[in-house]
Amino acid sequence: MNVRAWLALLGAVAVALAAVGEARRLAARGSRGRRFFRHGTASGGLFVLAFFTTVAAAAPLVAPYPPSSMPEIVALQNAPPSLAHPLGTDVYSRDVWSRLVYGARVSLGIGALAMLVAVTLGAAAGAVAGYARRWVDPVLMRLVDVGLSMPRIFVLLMVVALWERLPVSALVLVIGLTGWFGTSRLVRAEVLSLREREFVAAARALGARPARIILRHVLPNVAAPLIVSAALGIGSVMLLEASLSFLGIGVPSPVPSWGNMIADGKDHLATAPWTSLFPGLAIAIVVMALNAVGDALRDALDPGQETA
Repeated sequence: MNVRAWLALLGAVAVALAAVGEARRLAARGSRGRRFFRHGTASGGLFVLAFFTTVAAAAPLVAPYPPSSMPEIVALQNAPPSLAHPLGTDVYSRDVWSRLVYGARVSLGIGALAMLVAVTLGAAAGAVAGYARRWVDPVLMRLVDVGLSMPRIFVLLMVVALWERLPVSALVLVIGLTGWFGTSRLVRAEVLSLREREFVAAARALGARPARIILRHVLPNVAAPLIVSAALGIGSVMLLEASLSFLGIGVPSPVPSWGNMIADGKDHLATAPWTSLFPGLAIAIVVMALNAVGDALRDALDPGQETA
């Protein structure tokens, strides 16, 4: 591992620490921010997310080798960790650290983008169902019931069976399109209570159209539970993508993702455990950090604690 890569890695740590420090400074101005950082694991979770996001963004600088480079297929096969290869190499002599760094781009990107699709669809469907009611609510909610009754992994397996070798963009859409049902129920419940509030009635009395009321008055008041749901959901999507990639039906190799990295090393756990251990640890650490941040957000945005 060259000097440039080590300096870039130290820079990523410094950026993550600076991001947490700046977040603490800004959060100290409000009660919600103070409640967020009062949560025991909030700072650690935020640091982990900031670090991996920075590493993924600066992957060409942090990674010492191209992710698919196979310099010496025999001599460097399953080489243990060393100064040149801090996390060792895999069965194809590829540097595990470099693939871990580039894999962060894929795994984090799929988790964030797929959750964005799911939250957008769920918020739209839940808001329309909760505000319109009449026949719209029963129709949309029965559709949601059908979606929730079908195992998500089963639906994804059917899609992959019909369209072999899905590109990453299509995988993001498929995961997002099968993950909005729970969010729609959450939003609908919030909208049902908000639609009878005075400010919504006043907007209706002034002649505002339903679309404007939903976008300008209702959805902003549903933002808090949506943010918490999204933070917790990204971890679930990352685990789902890793499972699909491990089975060979997710991100296609040689594109690195943490799931297919574990799959590449599963047959060599006894002789080269580092090939699967480090990507597995990366998934576990990031998912735990997302859960910690999500829990802290839930405490911070809880209206019942506004007086705390």
